[in-house]
Amino acid sequence: MSEQTGEKTEQPTPRRLEEAIKHGQIPRSSEVQTVFVLMGSLAALAFCGQEIWQHLVGAMVLTLSHLHDTSLSVNSLQGYAVSGSLLLLKCVGPVVVATMGGGLLAGAIQARFQTASEVLTPDWNRLNPITGFQRVFSARMLAPTAIAITKFTFIIALTFSEVRSVLSDPIFGTSVSTARMAGFLAETCLRIIFRVALGLLVIAGADYGYQWWRNHQDLMMTKDELKEEMKSSEGNPRIKAARRRRRSVSKAKALAEVPTADVVVTNPTHFAIALRYNRKTMRAPKIVAKGIRLNAQRIREIALQHQIPIIENKPLARMLFKHGRVGGEIPAQLYAAVAEVLAWVYRMNRYRYYSEQNQI
Repeated sequence: MSEQTGEKTEQPTPRRLEEAIKHGQIPRSSEVQTVFVLMGSLAALAFCGQEIWQHLVGAMVLTLSHLHDTSLSVNSLQGYAVSGSLLLLKCVGPVVVATMGGGLLAGAIQARFQTASEVLTPDWNRLNPITGFQRVFSARMLAPTAIAITKFTFIIALTFSEVRSVLSDPIFGTSVSTARMAGFLAETCLRIIFRVALGLLVIAGADYGYQWWRNHQDLMMTKDELKEEMKSSEGNPRIKAARRRRRSVSKAKALAEVPTADVVVTNPTHFAIALRYNRKTMRAPKIVAKGIRLNAQRIREIALQHQIPIIENKPLARMLFKHGRVGGEIPAQLYAAVAEVLAWVYRMNRYRYYSEQNQI
């Protein structure tokens, strides 16, 4: 039924995930961007706020104290513009750099520090007002709208008590200096912003989890799409080469484990399966290596070099090769047959040991 309706029931393949990253189709939450930007600006104000205040106070005092003898000319206005720009750069620069760094860091973390090459190419369809209107009023925008309403309500609930305590503070009913009032307002703003940041952090975590789930659902594949991709992947030389490398590495690892085996079961020439069992650490015997034809011959050669017993048992060898996997335990239905083989091996090892002791 799912094949007929084209329902997406299959997990996305690595190739589909790679193409999604190239097209910029990754889980991205604007709430995470907001949190990082807010945290960056909060850090900049916490570290540079006092210095920014001193710059502003010094500029204000200098301007007002020399206001009576300030000359107005083309050259003086140009100087005022330059000095004002430098003052603005000193005051706003740290905050701008911190917010930009926070936004870039948030985007890089969400993209896992990978660039979407295809997104950098210009796409004029993004400027289409009809497409933008349909995107804004689509069903997918219901969740962001609900999150925005929840965020607004949550922030009001977090900041209401703090704002009320500030308004009832005795400082507004007494005579204080401008510097004291500015410091009080700065501390109050930092506390409020810190509360807002903590609330947004919770909302950002929930929103990113939803975006990740939504993106994963979009990347899910139908059975037909999976079949088509498998067919196209079969002819890809890079994928074939990668598969060959993986097979060669796995074969080399398996052959390296043959000297640790207790016995090798053969067919006698087609199959070879190396088994190992330690009753103290293993629940059941394990297959350390298996091979067919040339690989089986190589397993037998290694077994002979290390004096590992080789037993010919055609039915058992076929069943172990068919139903067992390298590194895994033997199938439960073969416990009795393998136990007989291992018992014979243990008897042979004891007989060999006693023979050597008697010769000594």
